[in-house]
Amino acid sequence: MNKNFSELPLRTGVGIILLNDQKKVFVARRIDNAKKFWQMPQGGVDDGEDFLKAAYRELEEETSVKSVELIKELDGTITYELPDRLLGIIWKGKYKGQKQKWFLMKFTGDDKEINIKTKNPEFLDWKWIDLDQITEVVVDFKLHVYKELKEKVKKIIN
Repeated sequence: MNKNFSELPLRTGVGIILLNDQKKVFVARRIDNAKKFWQMPQGGVDDGEDFLKAAYRELEEETSVKSVELIKELDGTITYELPDRLLGIIWKGKYKGQKQKWFLMKFTGDDKEINIKTKNPEFLDWKWIDLDQITEVVVDFKLHVYKELKEKVKKIIN
């Protein structure tokens, strides 16, 4: 099957920048990536689901976290496309990348609430890092996304 991946649609998604009370950012390392890349919680939006509900759902599905306060819905959306090596593999080959709506949230719970050993686990490990570090730990094809997010978040929290 020879597919023209450029004609594939973008998947509609959400992302969550979760800050603790020290303004550190939650990141986790994916199970399906053997390298040392970390990412913030993110995922797809179900049909008919609004972005904020999807963000709360994804956060809980991936981290078990419910104790959050919404700080801000970030303006606009950010898009990334998969590199050729992942096209046709990720998301069962249905999408060429994602168009994401991002939310900045404050974690109001205790670290004991965080549990990545969920029903359908996506992560091996998690940690809190400085906002400036998010661009140092992310996979290359999402670097521009994390650079933009870092700048937007700095304007909000400083």
